[in-house]
Amino acid sequence: MKTESPRHLRNPLLVLLFLAAAAAAPVAQIAMAAEPEQAPAAQEAAVHIVYVDRPEDADPEEFHIRTLAPVLGSEEKARGAVLYHYKHAASGFSAKLTTEQVEDLKKQPGVLQVVPSQTVQLHGNEGGHAKTTRTMGLM
Repeated sequence: MKTESPRHLRNPLLVLLFLAAAAAAPVAQIAMAAEPEQAPAAQEAAVHIVYVDRPEDADPEEFHIRTLAPVLGSEEKARGAVLYHYKHAASGFSAKLTTEQVEDLKKQPGVLQVVPSQTVQLHGNEGGHAKTTRTMGLM
């Protein structure tokens, strides 16, 4: 009897992204542990990548807004906070969120993971220009 894999594991690119993130997670945890604790009121918002398990029949952007709206208080605020919608290799969005908002968002139905966005250097300095890119976060 053949069993079917979960929908989010059928895409090889997505599976590769999951594996790379799993390998890098301990490094990110060590780096975060080295940062000093701040009082909740003093914490600033930072860009985070939010991975969601969107139903196949749901519009990606509307699902992302409906997921974020309860945390920010309205769909209007959610629309204003979303920086980018990921709709192809993975389903999710990026938004500038405080630590408290991240914790609230993690409790929302359909949210798989919320991770800080990071910029990484892909290659050395070639021709005087370092090549960098903004990643979709590390899962």
